Amino acid sequence: MGALTHASLVEYLLEEAYEVAETIEEGHPDAELQGELGDVLLQVVLHARLAEERGAFTFDDVARGLAAKMVRRNPHVFRPDGSLQDSFPATVAEIEQTWDAVKRAERPERRHAFEGIPAALPALAKAQKSLDRAARAGLGLPDGVPVPESEEELGTLLLAVVRSARDRGMDAERALRTAVRRYHGDQAAS
Repeated sequence: MGALTHASLVEYLLEEAYEVAETIEEGHPDAELQGELGDVLLQVVLHARLAEERGAFTFDDVARGLAAKMVRRNPHVFRPDGSLQDSFPATVAEIEQTWDAVKRAERPERRHAFEGIPAALPALAKAQKSLDRAARAGLGLPDGVPVPESEEELGTLLLAVVRSARDRGMDAERALRTAVRRYHGDQAAS
Protein backbone atom coordinates (compact mmCIF):
# COMPACT_ATOMS: atom_id res chain seq x y z
CA MET A 1 0.00 0.00 0.00
CA GLY A 2 1.34 3.44 -0.93
CA ALA A 3 1.13 6.59 1.13
CA LEU A 4 -2.10 6.98 3.03
CA THR A 5 -4.18 9.91 1.89
CA HIS A 6 -7.83 10.82 2.30
CA ALA A 7 -8.34 9.92 -1.37
CA SER A 8 -6.55 6.58 -1.12
CA LEU A 9 -8.69 5.60 1.89
CA VAL A 10 -12.09 6.39 0.35
CA GLU A 11 -12.55 2.95 -1.18
CA TYR A 12 -11.90 1.31 2.21
CA LEU A 13 -14.34 3.59 4.02
CA LEU A 14 -17.05 2.75 1.49
CA GLU A 15 -16.25 -0.97 1.61
CA GLU A 16 -16.42 -1.02 5.41
CA ALA A 17 -19.74 0.87 5.40
CA TYR A 18 -21.20 -1.66 2.96
CA GLU A 19 -19.94 -4.50 5.17
CA VAL A 20 -21.80 -2.98 8.15
CA ALA A 21 -24.98 -2.77 6.08
CA GLU A 22 -24.58 -6.38 4.93
CA THR A 23 -23.99 -7.58 8.48
CA ILE A 24 -27.17 -5.87 9.66
CA GLU A 25 -29.32 -6.89 6.69
CA GLU A 26 -28.22 -10.53 6.86
CA GLY A 27 -28.83 -10.69 10.61
CA HIS A 28 -25.29 -11.65 11.63
CA PRO A 29 -24.50 -11.92 15.35
CA ASP A 30 -23.86 -8.78 17.40
CA ALA A 31 -20.18 -9.71 17.78
CA GLU A 32 -19.78 -9.51 14.00
CA LEU A 33 -21.61 -6.16 13.88
CA GLN A 34 -19.34 -4.88 16.64
CA GLY A 35 -16.28 -5.84 14.62
CA GLU A 36 -17.60 -4.25 11.44
CA LEU A 37 -18.46 -1.03 13.28
CA GLY A 38 -14.91 -1.05 14.64
CA ASP A 39 -13.62 -1.26 11.07
CA VAL A 40 -15.65 1.84 10.14
CA LEU A 41 -14.39 3.63 13.23
CA LEU A 42 -10.83 2.75 12.24
CA GLN A 43 -11.41 4.54 8.93
CA VAL A 44 -12.64 7.61 10.81
CA VAL A 45 -9.59 7.48 13.07
CA LEU A 46 -7.24 7.19 10.07
CA HIS A 47 -8.81 10.18 8.31
CA ALA A 48 -8.67 12.23 11.51
CA ARG A 49 -5.01 11.27 12.03
CA LEU A 50 -4.13 12.37 8.50
CA ALA A 51 -5.87 15.67 9.14
CA GLU A 52 -4.06 16.07 12.46
CA GLU A 53 -0.70 15.49 10.77
CA ARG A 54 -1.34 18.45 8.49
CA GLY A 55 -2.69 20.57 11.36
CA ALA A 56 -6.31 20.69 10.18
CA PHE A 57 -8.22 18.97 13.01
CA THR A 58 -8.02 16.06 15.45
CA PHE A 59 -10.23 13.07 16.27
CA ASP A 60 -11.34 14.94 19.41
CA ASP A 61 -12.43 17.84 17.18
CA VAL A 62 -14.52 15.40 15.13
CA ALA A 63 -16.15 13.96 18.26
CA ARG A 64 -16.83 17.40 19.76
CA GLY A 65 -18.27 18.62 16.46
CA LEU A 66 -20.57 15.59 16.25
CA ALA A 67 -21.78 16.07 19.83
CA ALA A 68 -22.49 19.77 19.21
CA LYS A 69 -24.35 18.97 15.98
CA MET A 70 -26.53 16.35 17.68
CA VAL A 71 -27.46 18.80 20.46
CA ARG A 72 -28.15 21.60 17.96
CA ARG A 73 -30.23 19.46 15.59
CA ASN A 74 -32.19 17.60 18.27
CA PRO A 75 -33.64 20.17 20.70
CA HIS A 76 -36.47 17.72 21.40
CA VAL A 77 -33.86 15.41 23.01
CA PHE A 78 -31.19 17.79 24.35
CA ARG A 79 -31.14 21.10 26.17
CA PRO A 80 -28.67 23.67 24.80
CA ASP A 81 -26.13 22.61 27.46
CA GLY A 82 -26.22 19.02 26.16
CA SER A 83 -28.20 17.53 29.02
CA LEU A 84 -31.27 15.45 28.18
CA GLN A 85 -34.75 16.97 28.10
CA ASP A 86 -37.11 15.70 30.79
CA SER A 87 -39.50 14.33 28.17
CA PHE A 88 -39.60 13.85 24.41
CA PRO A 89 -43.10 14.89 23.29
CA ALA A 90 -42.19 15.69 19.69
CA THR A 91 -43.80 13.78 16.85
CA VAL A 92 -41.69 12.34 14.04
CA ALA A 93 -42.97 15.11 11.74
CA GLU A 94 -41.94 17.80 14.27
CA ILE A 95 -38.52 16.21 14.67
CA GLU A 96 -38.00 16.20 10.88
CA GLN A 97 -39.16 19.84 10.62
CA THR A 98 -36.76 20.93 13.37
CA TRP A 99 -33.90 18.94 11.84
CA ASP A 100 -34.52 20.46 8.41
CA ALA A 101 -34.82 23.99 9.82
CA VAL A 102 -31.54 23.67 11.74
CA LYS A 103 -29.77 22.23 8.68
CA ARG A 104 -31.04 25.13 6.54
CA ALA A 105 -29.77 27.62 9.12
CA GLU A 106 -26.38 25.85 9.22
CA ARG A 107 -26.05 25.81 5.42
CA PRO A 108 -27.83 28.92 4.08
CA GLU A 109 -25.91 28.61 0.80
CA ARG A 110 -27.97 25.53 -0.02
CA ARG A 111 -30.92 26.85 -1.92
CA HIS A 112 -32.60 23.62 -2.95
CA ALA A 113 -33.78 20.48 -1.17
CA PHE A 114 -31.45 18.27 -3.24
CA GLU A 115 -28.22 20.13 -2.47
CA GLY A 116 -25.91 18.04 -0.33
CA ILE A 117 -27.06 14.66 -1.61
CA PRO A 118 -23.78 12.93 -2.53
CA ALA A 119 -23.37 12.63 -6.29
CA ALA A 120 -21.57 9.30 -5.83
CA LEU A 121 -24.51 7.58 -4.13
CA PRO A 122 -25.74 4.55 -6.04
CA ALA A 123 -28.74 5.51 -8.18
CA LEU A 124 -31.35 3.71 -6.10
CA ALA A 125 -30.12 5.27 -2.84
CA LYS A 126 -29.95 8.68 -4.52
CA ALA A 127 -33.50 8.29 -5.83
CA GLN A 128 -34.79 7.33 -2.37
CA LYS A 129 -32.96 10.23 -0.68
CA SER A 130 -34.19 12.66 -3.34
CA LEU A 131 -37.81 11.59 -2.92
CA ASP A 132 -37.54 11.80 0.89
CA ARG A 133 -36.13 15.33 0.65
CA ALA A 134 -38.72 16.38 -1.94
CA ALA A 135 -41.60 15.08 0.17
CA ARG A 136 -40.36 16.91 3.28
CA ALA A 137 -39.88 20.11 1.26
CA GLY A 138 -43.37 19.87 -0.23
CA LEU A 139 -42.07 19.47 -3.78
CA GLY A 140 -43.90 17.57 -6.49
CA LEU A 141 -43.24 13.86 -6.58
CA PRO A 142 -43.15 11.79 -9.76
CA ASP A 143 -46.00 9.39 -10.38
CA GLY A 144 -45.75 6.08 -8.58
CA VAL A 145 -46.74 2.63 -9.80
CA PRO A 146 -48.27 -0.30 -7.93
CA VAL A 147 -45.65 -2.27 -6.01
CA PRO A 148 -45.77 -5.63 -4.23
CA GLU A 149 -46.74 -5.84 -0.57
CA SER A 150 -43.32 -6.89 0.76
CA GLU A 151 -39.72 -5.77 0.36
CA GLU A 152 -38.82 -9.32 -0.68
CA GLU A 153 -41.29 -9.16 -3.58
CA LEU A 154 -40.16 -5.64 -4.42
CA GLY A 155 -36.55 -6.82 -4.58
CA THR A 156 -37.54 -9.63 -6.92
CA LEU A 157 -39.40 -7.14 -9.14
CA LEU A 158 -36.45 -4.72 -9.21
CA LEU A 159 -34.08 -7.55 -10.10
CA ALA A 160 -36.41 -8.58 -12.93
CA VAL A 161 -36.49 -4.98 -14.24
CA VAL A 162 -32.69 -4.83 -14.18
CA ARG A 163 -32.47 -8.20 -15.93
CA SER A 164 -34.88 -7.05 -18.65
CA ALA A 165 -32.95 -3.80 -19.10
CA ARG A 166 -29.71 -5.77 -19.36
CA ASP A 167 -31.25 -8.08 -21.96
CA ARG A 168 -32.08 -5.01 -24.06
CA GLY A 169 -28.55 -3.61 -23.70
CA MET A 170 -29.56 -0.91 -21.22
CA ASP A 171 -27.71 0.13 -18.06
CA ALA A 172 -30.34 0.34 -15.30
CA GLU A 173 -28.01 2.23 -12.93
CA ARG A 174 -27.24 4.87 -15.55
CA ALA A 175 -30.91 5.11 -16.55
CA LEU A 176 -31.99 5.76 -12.97
CA ARG A 177 -29.15 8.27 -12.38
CA THR A 178 -30.32 10.13 -15.49
CA ALA A 179 -33.95 10.07 -14.34
CA VAL A 180 -32.99 11.41 -10.91
CA ARG A 181 -30.92 14.23 -12.48
CA ARG A 182 -33.87 15.10 -14.72
CA TYR A 183 -36.20 15.09 -11.69
CA HIS A 184 -33.85 17.40 -9.79
CA GLY A 185 -33.73 19.73 -12.78
CA ASP A 186 -37.50 19.73 -13.18
CA GLN A 187 -37.99 20.56 -9.49
CA ALA A 188 -35.36 23.31 -9.55
CA ALA A 189 -37.05 24.87 -12.59
CA SER A 190 -40.50 24.90 -10.97
